[in-house]
Amino acid sequence: MHPDPVTRKASLRRDIYAEAQRHALPELVADSREMVERLRQQPVWQAAKAVLLFASMTGEPDVWPLISDALASQKTVAMPRYVSRQAGYEIRQIHDGERDLQPGHWGIREPVESSQKFALNRLDFALVPGVAFDFAGRRLGRGKGYYDQLLAHVCGFKCGIAFDWQVVAAVPAEPHDVVLDCILTPTQWHPVVHRGRF
Repeated sequence: MHPDPVTRKASLRRDIYAEAQRHALPELVADSREMVERLRQQPVWQAAKAVLLFASMTGEPDVWPLISDALASQKTVAMPRYVSRQAGYEIRQIHDGERDLQPGHWGIREPVESSQKFALNRLDFALVPGVAFDFAGRRLGRGKGYYDQLLAHVCGFKCGIAFDWQVVAAVPAEPHDVVLDCILTPTQWHPVVHRGRF
């Protein structure tokens, strides 16, 4: 009997966390630069007017240069802010990568309280972190479902970003999981061919 998706997700998270220990910081820094440069070259990024970005946690791709790029090119930049009373994220617009951000709930930089809320359905590009991905557009998060709640309301292009070793043959899926439009790694820009739900 095959384990249920929740059990298989937990097992895959353990595998990816173990694999992460084998990759040193200099490699992650170099790979992050490759991903940033690869995204800069994509027409969908260049054409985007309103983008959702994130401040990375330890071990995630560092996309910080994209925040400066996007602001400098007059894109509207939004980032997640954790709201404890909602036990989840809401999206806030930022205008300055330093002044408008502060350490948040988990010590990750996020928009300050005074920042303006931004409607998810106004985004035309969302860059999405995760623990693991597959080339069918499935994403494994950290298990809280925060990003899936957000992505369910994003009408624009949804791009997962990952190190090559975070891409697996198949990510276990549940009905609430949101399918991405593309997976970006240091070596690939992989558009997803949508064939309906899982």
